[in-house]
Amino acid sequence: MLSRGRRLQVSKLAALRGPLGLPDDYLLRILPGRTDLFRLANPYPHRRNAAELELLRWVPSLAVSSVEAAASASNSAPQFTCSLPPSWTKSHAKMEEFNSTPYISPYSEKWAVIGTDADAEKRAVAVVHELLSLTLWKKMSVLKLEHFRREFGLAEDMARMLLRHPCLFYVSNRYKIHTVVLREGYEGSELKEKDPVVAAKDRLGELMQEGLHEYNQRRRAANLEKKRRRGEIEIKEEEEEEEEEDDEAAARLDSAEKREERRKFYKVLFNDDNH
Repeated sequence: MLSRGRRLQVSKLAALRGPLGLPDDYLLRILPGRTDLFRLANPYPHRRNAAELELLRWVPSLAVSSVEAAASASNSAPQFTCSLPPSWTKSHAKMEEFNSTPYISPYSEKWAVIGTDADAEKRAVAVVHELLSLTLWKKMSVLKLEHFRREFGLAEDMARMLLRHPCLFYVSNRYKIHTVVLREGYEGSELKEKDPVVAAKDRLGELMQEGLHEYNQRRRAANLEKKRRRGEIEIKEEEEEEEEEDDEAAARLDSAEKREERRKFYKVLFNDDNH
């Protein structure tokens, strides 16, 4: 519903599968039960990976952006909100100027009417904002977004457009991968609303860490026992207990340091002390 012509290439849609929480076999699991809404088409049979997913029926109740839904709930006109602290006065002023023109819905199909650069950017910002709000983690690789420039009517230089709107987006270059984050989706370093899929994956990660720690402890104990039997070392029970306690204390300290590092990182991003 966001794309030009109400269709997307299946090969490109695969890039959004993870962020949107779609199963790997969504074409087989979901589409057969939604033949009234979607169909697979191949307008260029002679080309590889040319299959497209086409929307057959427009559903007005679904063509409501998160900005429009929030405005409807508060009985106000739809507009973007700045998620930066009040002390960021220049950014707030730019956001007010950006909101001075009417909001353009990302689901609007009046592509030809949008002729000025300002209107084109307003729609592009709305599209990125809506797309990020639909993702599980409220963030996405900038490179993936650039794959949809033509379909979504996005700017040629996506990174610069995103950086012009710090009230809405934060662009991270962690691990040398440019990622755009929807600021309003986070409270500090935590998602404001966690999808059940995100909560399940977080819990799975915790269980994997616990299992790895337990495995390392068992392996260490087994290695010590082998050395003791060979007579290479002689360790008293008290010393073993002290070493285990030291290891656990070191692990807790390492975890605490990582949490503190993350806290400081997000404090720089979102707290009032920065401009």
